[in-house]
Parts: sequence; C-alpha cells; structure tokens
Amino acid sequence: MLQGTSREAAAEFLGTFILIVFGVGVVAQTVLSQGANGSYLAINFGWGLGVMLGVYAAGGVSGAHLNPAVTLALAIRRGFPWAKVPPFMLAQLAGAFAAAAVVYLTYHEAFAAFDGGTRQVLGAQGTGGIFATYPQPFLSTMGGFIDQVVGTALLMATILAITDQRNNATPAWLTPLVVGGIVVAIGVAFGFNAGYAINPARDLGPRLFTAIAGWGGEVFTAASAWWWVPIVAPCVGAVVGTLTYDLLVTRHHPPAPIGFGDTGPPPVSATTPSPVASSAPEVA
Repeated sequence: MLQGTSREAAAEFLGTFILIVFGVGVVAQTVLSQGANGSYLAINFGWGLGVMLGVYAAGGVSGAHLNPAVTLALAIRRGFPWAKVPPFMLAQLAGAFAAAAVVYLTYHEAFAAFDGGTRQVLGAQGTGGIFATYPQPFLSTMGGFIDQVVGTALLMATILAITDQRNNATPAWLTPLVVGGIVVAIGVAFGFNAGYAINPARDLGPRLFTAIAGWGGEVFTAASAWWWVPIVAPCVGAVVGTLTYDLLVTRHHPPAPIGFGDTGPPPVSATTPSPVASSAPEVA
C-alpha cells in the first residue's frame, strides 16, 4: 500500500489524468467533428468540468495541485515541502501524458478520417492543437508570455481567495466546483491568444506525446519554438498571483483571537498547506 509522498503523487497522477482526459477529449471531439459536436464554449466547460472532477479525485489525498505552477507557488509562499515538489511535478506530467495517449487511442480512427493519416501540427488539417497550445499567428512571444502570466496569476489568486479561511472561503465540498468555474472564466475571457494553458503539465505532457506519436519534432519548433512559453510563464504567473494576494489580502488580516492556552495563531504554512480548502490544495 502506498504511503506518504508516494500516495500523494499517485493521487496527483490520477487527478491530472482526469483533468487532461476530459480537457483534451473535448477539444478532440470539437476539432475532429469540424464543430459539429462541439464549440468554443463547450471546450471551456469541458476543461472546467475536468478540473472539477480531478480535484474531487485527488483533493483529499494530495490537495489536488494538478499543476506544477501551483505546486511551485505553494512551495515558495505556503510552506509546501520542497522535497515533495519533484515527485508531484513528475506525477502531474505523467498523468497528462497518459491522458493524451488515451484520447488519441479513443479517437484514432477519427484522426485518420480527418487528416488521412498524415499528422500535421498546424494548418487546415492540423491537429497538434488538440493536445497542446499554440499561439495565434499575430501573437508575439512576449505577448504570449504576458498572456500566460496573467491567466495563471488570476488562477492562483482566486484559488487562494476561495480557500482562505480568514476570507470568504467556500465549503470544502464545494471548492472543486468553484475552481472549475474559475478555469471556465479564464477560458471565456483569456483563451483567444493562445488557448490558456496556465499549467505546464497540461501543455508539456500532451506535447511530448504528440512528439512520439506521429507529429514529430515540429511540436517544439512550431510558432517560433513556442513550447517553452506555457511551461515557464505559468510558473511565473502562479508566483505573481500568490504574491499579489498576500500583498493585498493575507498580510492585512487582523490578528487571530487567542484562546485559553494558545500562544498565538499558527504560521500561514501550517494553516494553508495548499490551495484547495480544508482537505488540501488544488488545481488546474
């Protein structure tokens, strides 16, 4: 029986797998059906529901980070143990890779019907964007970097807000649904530029799968070698979002009342080990 960090990493794998299998799945259905069985709104709701279900699956065990950027921000600002960062991130990446493989297996014949068996990254018959994000032709690398920083900062700051027990925290059972709603909100507001990856594992795991499943090295060279932006920028954005929330909200909480026998409020790292509510942290 798995225990300790191994148990938590297994939950991160499953939670991230669930998130990505629904998210990539809804994009695949929309693209391969040429919009007949999907829409941009459906894609946003698919990703949001995937996040919600992934958090429900892993939240009580690992806190359901499901996102290396979230894990990094929690380690920097919330006392999450640095020793757990590598296994959490590897589990998240592996879960995303496995989910991409399952979607491809499920829709393999639909891919063949769509592109005649010739895998293309971009263009009219391009399907690389089903799995990983690629920017609009007009978007510069710097513009895309800003896009990802902004989206992930919004994600992180709002997660901290809804799980802050000294603010207006949601009930633990409701938190996954609200986190999914946050992802939908980011998608409908900031998805146009580059597909709102806001999660390094969500982008790199499926991208690695496409590199070995027929799309080749172009997945790393397309769009001026865009691939590193949805890895680095979300990590920056998550830290920016956490620092912003702490600067404007956390540091201004009044001192907690001291009861009989208390010596004072516990440190932030003890009260908020992760983002998703009382059972643990999150995301997407």
